[in-house]
Amino acid sequence: METVVKLTCVVCPAGCPITVTRAEDGTIMSVTGNTCARGKTYAEAELTHPVRTLTTTVALEGAEECRLPVKTDKPISKSALFDAMRIIAGITVQAPIRCGDIVVRDFVEDGTHLVACKTVEAE
Repeated sequence: METVVKLTCVVCPAGCPITVTRAEDGTIMSVTGNTCARGKTYAEAELTHPVRTLTTTVALEGAEECRLPVKTDKPISKSALFDAMRIIAGITVQAPIRCGDIVVRDFVEDGTHLVACKTVEAE
């Protein structure tokens, strides 16, 4: 039995409504509604291995601010997001720190790092 999935492409501001038809075994049979090749690639990836760039904050000590914005430097598996947030809840960073500094190497997935998104000077 075929399954039809409707998505809105988020690759560009056009927000194309995409319809994906999958076979019972999960094979993608067709992708329609996209106005560019990137939409087809996005839809296929979203149904086979969805990923997200995680943006959040971690605790910060030694500075006027109490939180430091951070993000993953590459998208991680959508299924890993809750594990990632549990790990982040236990992270505290010491100021000073520079935008782009690695906060945690190989965060959740090998080769993906958690990086600082702001420069913060020490008090």
